[in-house]
Amino acid sequence: MRSKAIVILALTVIVLIAGTFLVLNRPQLVTVDADIPAGFPESAFSHETFEELLRAFVDDKGYIDYQAWHEHGQSRRLLDEYLAAVGRFSPESDPQRFPRKSDALAYWMYAYNAYVIKSVLDRWPLGSVTDIQAPVEVVKGFGFFFRLRFPFGGRPYSLYAIENDIIRKGYRDARIHFVLNCGSDSCPPMLPVLPTGDELEPFLQQAAENFVSDSKNVSINHEKREIVLSEIFKWNEKDFINDLRLRGLPTSSGLFGYIGSIAPQSMQAELAQAEDYELVFVDYDWSVNQTRTD
Repeated sequence: MRSKAIVILALTVIVLIAGTFLVLNRPQLVTVDADIPAGFPESAFSHETFEELLRAFVDDKGYIDYQAWHEHGQSRRLLDEYLAAVGRFSPESDPQRFPRKSDALAYWMYAYNAYVIKSVLDRWPLGSVTDIQAPVEVVKGFGFFFRLRFPFGGRPYSLYAIENDIIRKGYRDARIHFVLNCGSDSCPPMLPVLPTGDELEPFLQQAAENFVSDSKNVSINHEKREIVLSEIFKWNEKDFINDLRLRGLPTSSGLFGYIGSIAPQSMQAELAQAEDYELVFVDYDWSVNQTRTD
């Protein structure tokens, strides 16, 4: 009887702890108080407003001038108008607005990036998105990626759910990891162009090539016989290996094989020398990806 009482007590404590956690960390809905952009298409989805904002506040290295954007009230308002459209329409709620799969994928990626920017601007100045914390922060970034909920076509989603449940599972294209931007220095650069339809494929391919060409993400140390990689490759290794499989390419070389499959010709000779090097991963820099003044 005593052991049974102990089990019941333990279960009660677990339930109380779990209940307290859920109450304290209940989802927080982010609202957008704006009308959709003037002249928004009646039967399609336009990213034009967001694209114009990116061209105004993103530099040639992909960093964002949050300070200038935050100070310019009209530009913050325009971002909210774009997100008002994101909140009203989505491939789930209005599939007729997204006639091609590429149109739908573009929506999810660009809307994700736009909500990240809004989250930073609403709290500016901000050192890192991981500073947006839940009352009980069980893992790094929990408050930002899991707890916050953003409206997409009338349904609230976390950024984690958009990336993993919708984009990764629904589109199975590893190159999305070179476009999704979580507002951090180690993220792929924010790109001030937002192609849809047939233009999305070369855009994704170029984004992948640009990412591996950047020594911040892929570098070879011949002296130490190491290939130093962004942690993005470590976190999403299964996606990259599966991408090789889907393209009918051998998977035995793992991440090395994937990088070789998308690297530009200018990298191929050096990669060939590093085929048996150890893969090491550089720590992710969660500092906000703001424009550098140095």
